[in-house]
Amino acid sequence: MGNLVTETFTYDSGRQVAVYVPSSTPEAVVYAGDGQLISTWGADLEQADVPPTMVVGVYRTDAADEMVRIREYSPSFEPAQFAAHETFFVDEIRDWVRTRFGVALPPERTAVCGVSASAELALALGMRHPDVYGSVLAASPGGGYQPPSTLPERLPRAYLVAGTEEPWFMENAARWADALKAADADVVITERPGNHGDPFWRAEFPLQVSWAFS
Repeated sequence: MGNLVTETFTYDSGRQVAVYVPSSTPEAVVYAGDGQLISTWGADLEQADVPPTMVVGVYRTDAADEMVRIREYSPSFEPAQFAAHETFFVDEIRDWVRTRFGVALPPERTAVCGVSASAELALALGMRHPDVYGSVLAASPGGGYQPPSTLPERLPRAYLVAGTEEPWFMENAARWADALKAADADVVITERPGNHGDPFWRAEFPLQVSWAFS
C-alpha cells in the first residue's frame, strides 16, 4: 500500500492538500477537487487494474456557506473567486507536486476529477487547460457550469457518470456529453444504479481511472 501525505498552503488562510502516493513509482496522476474525500480513494486503485496512480486532492473550503465552494468551483458565478482558486489548483499545486514528489507527467497521463460541484470544477479546468489535463473524470456534475456555446478547439477526453436515482445530475452529465460529442471529443457517459453520494462515486473511481490510463 502507498501512503497519504498532507500539506497546508497559505491560500485561503490555510487550505489543505492530501496526496495519495502509490507504492510504486507513479505512472499517472489525478488532480481532484473535494480532496478530503477523493485523495483517500487512491488506496482503492492499488487493488484495481490500473497503472500506479498518484491522487492529489485539494480540499474544499471549510466555509459554512456552501456558495463559497460553488463560487470557487464554477466560473459562472464569481469569476474573480474562481480565477484565484484556479491559479492555486492548476499552478501552485502542480509546482509543489513536481518539487515535492518529482512527478510532472504529460497531459495523456494527467486527469482532473470531481464529484457533484467539484465535477463542474473538473470540467471547467479541463476545458480551460487541455494542455495540462488530458482527461476529465466527472461524477454527478452540477448544473451551474454548462457547456459554452463555443468549445475550445483542443478538448480533453471525458468520462461522465451519474446515478439512476439522481436524474437532475444525469441530465447535466448528458448535456456535457452531447456537447463534447458534437465537438468530436472522446467521451464516455454511464448511468449506473445509485444515488448522489460518496459510496456511489467511490465505486466508480477505479473504473474512471482505468479508462483514463489503462
